[in-house]
Amino acid sequence: MTAEAPVAVVLVAMDDEAAPFLDLASEVGEPERVGLADHRRITLAGRPVVLVRTGMGFVNTTAAGTTAILRHGAGVPLISAGSAGGLAKDIAVGDVVLGVRLVNAEADVRAFGYVLGQVPRMPEAYDAAPALADAVRQAASAEAQVLREGTIGSGEKFATADLALQLRADFPDMLAIDMESAALAQLCYLFGTGFVSVRAVSDLCAPDGTEFHTHIDDAAQRSARVVTTAIGLLGA
Repeated sequence: MTAEAPVAVVLVAMDDEAAPFLDLASEVGEPERVGLADHRRITLAGRPVVLVRTGMGFVNTTAAGTTAILRHGAGVPLISAGSAGGLAKDIAVGDVVLGVRLVNAEADVRAFGYVLGQVPRMPEAYDAAPALADAVRQAASAEAQVLREGTIGSGEKFATADLALQLRADFPDMLAIDMESAALAQLCYLFGTGFVSVRAVSDLCAPDGTEFHTHIDDAAQRSARVVTTAIGLLGA
């Protein structure tokens, strides 16, 4: 594949979340390993894209995202895709969540006057880039996919029932929780890079991982279809 400048970098944590993008791609380049991450040039919806399988958690995803920004420039937007745990009472497995607001659910510096979820000297939350969010809305409509808009939180723990109860109490407006998006949102804030998170609900934070394992493939496919259609709309 040619080294044409990508229109976006799509970041997923796991191979299960990368697989549907590879299935949807018309061209697929060889992966390049950088640290734990695999960076791969692909063509989605006729547009050049870099797909990065980052590994799970804040450090892995931030390392991979930083590499992408330094390689391709801060002007190339980052898109966090894949699965998430549903927190809102009326959210359903299979819903796609557009994270118009991203919060670090692990941050707690209230002792120094910050709000819960705020990292010192950072904003209380990070906003999605408006143009990217608009493309996702149009894509979800074109795909006839249920789209929920609101806050996605991120933390370093897989959210099962007990943690979900605490998250609902601490962040009542949080629709879903993952382990990467807020870290990427902060990274993009620092570099002035456009960002959006598009996550499909794979589970409702059940007591164990059974629900997640049952629905991860479907969630990954739903997220990938919406993101791929949105990429086709970028700059259109």
